[in-house]
Amino acid sequence: MALSGGVDSSTAALILKQNGFDVHSAMMIFQGITDELVSYARDAAQAIGIPFQTFDFTEEFKSLIEGDFIREYKRGRTPNPCVVCNELMKFGVFMVRAKHLGFDKIATGHYARLERENNRYLLKKGMDKNEQSYFLYRLKQKQLSELVLPLGSYTKEAVREKAREFRLPTAKQKKSQDICFISKNNYASYIKGIISSEPGLICDSAGKTLGKHEGIIAYTIGQRKGIGLSHERPYYVIGIDAKKNIIYVGEAQEVYKSQFIAKDLNFILFDKLNEKMAVQAKTRYVSNSSEASIEPYGKGGVKVVFKKPQWAVTPGQSVVFYRGDTMLGGGIIDRVLDY
Repeated sequence: MALSGGVDSSTAALILKQNGFDVHSAMMIFQGITDELVSYARDAAQAIGIPFQTFDFTEEFKSLIEGDFIREYKRGRTPNPCVVCNELMKFGVFMVRAKHLGFDKIATGHYARLERENNRYLLKKGMDKNEQSYFLYRLKQKQLSELVLPLGSYTKEAVREKAREFRLPTAKQKKSQDICFISKNNYASYIKGIISSEPGLICDSAGKTLGKHEGIIAYTIGQRKGIGLSHERPYYVIGIDAKKNIIYVGEAQEVYKSQFIAKDLNFILFDKLNEKMAVQAKTRYVSNSSEASIEPYGKGGVKVVFKKPQWAVTPGQSVVFYRGDTMLGGGIIDRVLDY
């Protein structure tokens, strides 16, 4: 069991133990994992009655996750490190370590369901309103075959109630921050401490110069605050050109986009998209699924067209495709087409 020090993973471990599994637990250690979190995880494991250990993956995390995060910002993109962490850390180096120690499967506290149909593992939405299948779209069939998701049929409320009933020390833990290795989710300060960024121009969608920016790393698509321009209606960031060092801004209606190209794809229901398909899709975890079509585009890409324009479609973020409760797969947003 991959423990995080939170209520979800510890309750998932409890459920497995109560269902007769031989459960051991471990916690990944890297930048941002505090002694307090480790203490919560250790105490929860002790309360459940399962062994606990830590895996120091500081160097792996720095190389695989922080390195990718920094490279993407240099390109003027806004990455989602949690998605990459699941693929490369939890279901990468953590899974390899667990298998090396002799374990058959690993489990996590994600709110998602795993089913097997026609010799293929499928990911489906969890029952909780804040289900988390979105974060798992990059998993391959082998990874899915070695995964257990105990919380797929639970709601967050039911999980907390179960943790309280068993008096787990994590029962009252608050929701974890979005990016664990960045203090208080202050992306700009973190990036500025690592990457130097030159001032450049701020332009409107027609290319007219409106002012100057302090460096592209301080901006992301959909941003309103901190642009530093006065206008009768608020300006929002609508585009970032890293090569030209230009920030493009526009009014609210210009932030909505309906067409883009996604790359670095992974499909779960099938191996490859061969024809145009109607789907429900979402371009960020917090957004609702919306009707769209997907079709092969160029070499290894997919063209995504939403029926209704979506707010702040952002290169570097993930788009995930569904049909009903079943996840088809997803990819990384590469280029917006309707500027």
